[in-house]
Amino acid sequence: MWKRGNKSKTWKRQLPILITSFIFVVFLLVFLFSNNTQETSVSFGLPKQKWNSFEPFVQTHPTVEFRNGTNIIWQIPDSPKAVLFLAHGCNGQAINFWDKSPRCPNCVGLPEERLIVLHALARKFAVLTISSAGRCWTFGEEMKIVKNIISWWVQKNKLEHLNLVALGASSGGYFVSVLASVLKFSSITLMIAEGMFDQMDVKENYPPTLFVHMPKDVYRQRKIDENMEVLRNKGVDVAEIECMEFPLSPNFLADRIPGIEQSVSAKLFELFQHKGFIDENGYMKNDGRKTRWKSALRENKIVLPDERLANHIQEELNLAYAYHEMTSLHSDQIFKWFESHMS
Repeated sequence: MWKRGNKSKTWKRQLPILITSFIFVVFLLVFLFSNNTQETSVSFGLPKQKWNSFEPFVQTHPTVEFRNGTNIIWQIPDSPKAVLFLAHGCNGQAINFWDKSPRCPNCVGLPEERLIVLHALARKFAVLTISSAGRCWTFGEEMKIVKNIISWWVQKNKLEHLNLVALGASSGGYFVSVLASVLKFSSITLMIAEGMFDQMDVKENYPPTLFVHMPKDVYRQRKIDENMEVLRNKGVDVAEIECMEFPLSPNFLADRIPGIEQSVSAKLFELFQHKGFIDENGYMKNDGRKTRWKSALRENKIVLPDERLANHIQEELNLAYAYHEMTSLHSDQIFKWFESHMS
């Protein structure tokens, strides 16, 4: 009887502790599950940010200039803390990064490019964009011209005391990788580009380099792995962000593209399902460039609010397939990379 009574008293004393421990374990599991869910969402590149997420706090009102035979478009926020040079890919232009406005009537504002600019301005980065002379960037005279434009612009706007960073996509990524050998950047980001490191003599003072890429492009993935090793062996800080495919949804295009209403977005999603462009889970079966979605629109007599929006839709379909496209989805990580290497 004594032993049983002693055990009963012990149990009563331990009960509050056990309950507290149980509650703590449940809370910890919920916390870990929610964190894992968020990390999974980020790793798969799920687009959470809508095209108007920055309104009304950040808006573009760029200045357009013509210098040394090319267009330059730029904006400086109040109290800038760094300067960002953006280099477009083949067939791109500076106008792709900025919304159409009275100050830039020819601007296009492609969905991913414009969001990168808005992220930059929100974080107090002055933004400079330059158009390449031809379809893609070249590495001879154009390299000198762009270097001189950036140096001139920074000095003209009295921004010499700020860190200079760069982001280049595809052809622009190759261009930035070489430009970084002749112009001092505190860090750079190469997007869907492995860089030109197999043709360069990389110095130990080469800037920290972040690769933002899409592993579905196996060849480029392999080259990036090789180039990261080359840079590490030179003592250069390197990192990578992998951008994975993600499923479409009825509201996806409306969330990402200014000018696409919810009803139009849902109608296009239904069309893509009907035509078999996406699978049962909403994933693109092929790259947007290889999908006959424009023909399907004409066949089904679906008219876009503006025919120029076709290029915006194309970009988002390419992004969802995740093989080779400009992306703003990891902008937070990209700008943390820049900020972590500022002096």
